[in-house]
Amino acid sequence: MSTATDTKKKAPAGERVADWADGRLGIYSLAKANMRKIFPDHWSFMLGEIALYSFIIIILTGVYLTLFFHPSMNEIEYHGSYVPMQGIRMTEAYASTLDISFDVRGGLLIRQIHHWAALIFLAAMFVHMMRVFFTGAFRKPREINWLFGFLLFVLGMFTGFTGYSLPDDLLSGTGVRFTQGAILATPIVGTYLSMFLFGGEFPGHDMVARFYSIHILLLPGIMLGLVVAHLILVFYHKHTQFAGPGRTNKNVVGMPLLPVYMAKAGGFFFLVFGVIALIAGMFTINPVWALGPYRPDHVSTGAQPDWYMGFAEGLVRVMPGWEINLWGHTLVLGVFIPLVLFGLVLAVLAVYPFIESWITGDKREHHILDRPRNAPTRTALGVAWVTGYVIMLLGGGNDIFATHFNLSINAITWFVRITYFVGPVLAFIITKRICLGLQRRDKDKVLHGRESGIIKRLPHGEFVEVHEPLAQGDLYKLTAHEQYKPAEIGPTVDENGVRRKVKRTEKLRARLSKSYYGEHNQIDKPTGDEYKEITSGHGHH
Repeated sequence: MSTATDTKKKAPAGERVADWADGRLGIYSLAKANMRKIFPDHWSFMLGEIALYSFIIIILTGVYLTLFFHPSMNEIEYHGSYVPMQGIRMTEAYASTLDISFDVRGGLLIRQIHHWAALIFLAAMFVHMMRVFFTGAFRKPREINWLFGFLLFVLGMFTGFTGYSLPDDLLSGTGVRFTQGAILATPIVGTYLSMFLFGGEFPGHDMVARFYSIHILLLPGIMLGLVVAHLILVFYHKHTQFAGPGRTNKNVVGMPLLPVYMAKAGGFFFLVFGVIALIAGMFTINPVWALGPYRPDHVSTGAQPDWYMGFAEGLVRVMPGWEINLWGHTLVLGVFIPLVLFGLVLAVLAVYPFIESWITGDKREHHILDRPRNAPTRTALGVAWVTGYVIMLLGGGNDIFATHFNLSINAITWFVRITYFVGPVLAFIITKRICLGLQRRDKDKVLHGRESGIIKRLPHGEFVEVHEPLAQGDLYKLTAHEQYKPAEIGPTVDENGVRRKVKRTEKLRARLSKSYYGEHNQIDKPTGDEYKEITSGHGHH
């Protein structure tokens, strides 16, 4: 008599756990659909990754700092290890910041990493958005993703502002006082906003606690949701790519997400973390112990906001101190007008994808990026905006330039006032001419080839330089961009001979479209007939 034994082996524990999770979450199908997703490879795409990794570092270091920070404005007498401050009355927020810096193991390093990561996050966001702008990556279907990125940048600015206000030192207190003055300059609602934000007259007793809640809960929560939504849309719409052989609006040429891209991304994350940690360990930032606690009757000299607030600061500093009285109320135009202008600049930047789509009438999907030179007007507008931003950033530090270079602060202020109107215009004109010149050079390279540096003497004595023909891939790259035509108003008379009324918006759109794609705004691409004529020997050396 024989007995049958069950020889079936059990699956490994990891496989059983994966099967259990798949039965409830469907991870197999999700992984199959997304883990092999193709991503193109270009160095400029890493700018967005730097922003993402910096945001993760901010979250990690911020969680650590919350374990030791006390968001309270209750006054105590300091008896910590920092001797110069012993016996001085200060808020618990400032005292806990000193404790983090001098008594918590690794606290100062984490503080510095947190602050540097915030600066690098916003800098990476700024440059990443400029990359998206100059290459036209914001066009359909990515307008919503542009808005998500723009909101991330703006929320990052206010998150950074609330963050460096938490230590309640003299520098941050001066900055908050400046902000409170700007809020009060808002007509009708300014006083109510100030009372709501500070819990009464400035500085009140709830400012740090309220800023703390905003800084660690409200704004980061919204930003985290925007980051997730941003990445979901990147997956859904596919990643953009530059023109090249085999690349179309219907495919993506690159490496799979797993394992190639994930391995590179993981290594790059630790590289970014290491660089930020190195910077934080070598360069001191925000030494709150050097200024002391905030007191409303004291103001720190040389008070400067972080760079991303420099534009707004510069607008206020260079604006004349205008005031008007209306119905018994004083309207501080010297502060109100810069705030309105700052908001308008941000609003135009946010809706620019929709403005360009309306001007050009282009409603198609775009997955191939433009070379900035092939969109001269857009590129010139971007450079003009950056120029204005840098000029106002200099205006925001007029006192620092005056003291360090022994210059007149009034002369610097007037210089900034004048160059803010002249500089962007000159930058626009120069950038546009450079783009058109680069287009002409590309056209010449397509028709005549690349200069080889070899000089040849012809039988009749003429010296010419031998040109090497471009490879097919290079030819495609230089001629793959589209040649747009400016929008026309159309016939002003219908089929019955009745003159129709042309709307002002239609005239405006035609005028703006001509400024984008009209004569002298783009160089015609070489045609196939021109290329054949040149390469057949007529005029080709």
